[in-house]
Amino acid sequence: MAISPSLVKELREETGVGMMDCKRALEETNGNKEEAVKILRKKGMATAQKRAAKAASEGVIGSYIHAGGKVGVLLELNCETDFVAKTDDFQELLKDLSMQVAAANPRFVTPEDVTEEVLASEREIYRAQAIESGKPENIAEKIVEGKMRKFYEEACLMEQEYIKDTNMKVKDRLTEVIGKLGENIKVGRFVRFQMGENAS
Repeated sequence: MAISPSLVKELREETGVGMMDCKRALEETNGNKEEAVKILRKKGMATAQKRAAKAASEGVIGSYIHAGGKVGVLLELNCETDFVAKTDDFQELLKDLSMQVAAANPRFVTPEDVTEEVLASEREIYRAQAIESGKPENIAEKIVEGKMRKFYEEACLMEQEYIKDTNMKVKDRLTEVIGKLGENIKVGRFVRFQMGENAS
């Protein structure tokens, strides 16, 4: 079927992917935009996996101050080249991730960053809660695993629901930009300040 330029334009605006890739995805799905979005996301993931081993030693440190000046974030976003660090897409991602940290207050970047001490402490708390509520040991273990998944989704930036599109996680948004820019991109670190948080 013939794909209309307006549909290609719509898909491009929605995904930020190049016109030809959008056209091919629409042709592949007979003009079904939702399916085309899925295809483009998968391609982005494939690119992200290929780029993951590349050193991301360039990048930018960005800041975000939430309305009213009560919450502030500093975030280091890394990529492979200075050229990509200056692109609008990279800068937009930096801003979006900083806003995410301000709004959702993660403690870690990825599940791999969670320390053994924190993991052990969380598991112990969840197990004690399950046993205290009268659950047998084997059921308690399942409850602990479920709560640990929830813990990662709340405490780790990459596992959080993306505030601008709750149908995806933050890591999916990152994958999209990696697919578009063709470079490995990763969050180096972040710090979130909240007014009066550490005041004695």
